[in-house]
Amino acid sequence: MLDETIVTETPPLYSRYGHIGEQVRVPITGNRAKRILHGAINVRTGAVELLITEHWTKETHQAFLTMVRSRWRGWNVVLFEDRASQHKSPESRAWAERLGIEIRLLPKATPELNAMDHLWRHAKREAVGSRATITVEESALAVCRHIIGQRPRDRLRQAGVLSGNFWLTK
Repeated sequence: MLDETIVTETPPLYSRYGHIGEQVRVPITGNRAKRILHGAINVRTGAVELLITEHWTKETHQAFLTMVRSRWRGWNVVLFEDRASQHKSPESRAWAERLGIEIRLLPKATPELNAMDHLWRHAKREAVGSRATITVEESALAVCRHIIGQRPRDRLRQAGVLSGNFWLTK
């Protein structure tokens, strides 16, 4: 499973505690900096490949496909991706074919089918949720460190693969 997520200067707020009757302070810099996190998870082993970029283009997607191929050299790689234009571009499809990666596009508007999407949600909540952002680079690294620091089985659990209802195991 392959997916991207965006980390911004403003962290996602899941909860914030304050004294009753007092306004809670939420630091917002006004900076529009962002980082794109590219990730792929092996739904059998829980191994992951991650990449942080400043932009999300078909070229960065193709670079990530090259990393995926390098990581799982010798494997028959089948990637499930959403229908983002970077994934569907003829150049990206041709690049994947050249690398020997089989691409399967998920149905439109079905993030619940993408295990990597679930893993991003948990990692962002734990690593950067409801915390002041030092820099967008540090936030992106924190999300990646959180995922890398997990055991493969924990990644699979958070990604929903071990739920018993995972659609690929039916």
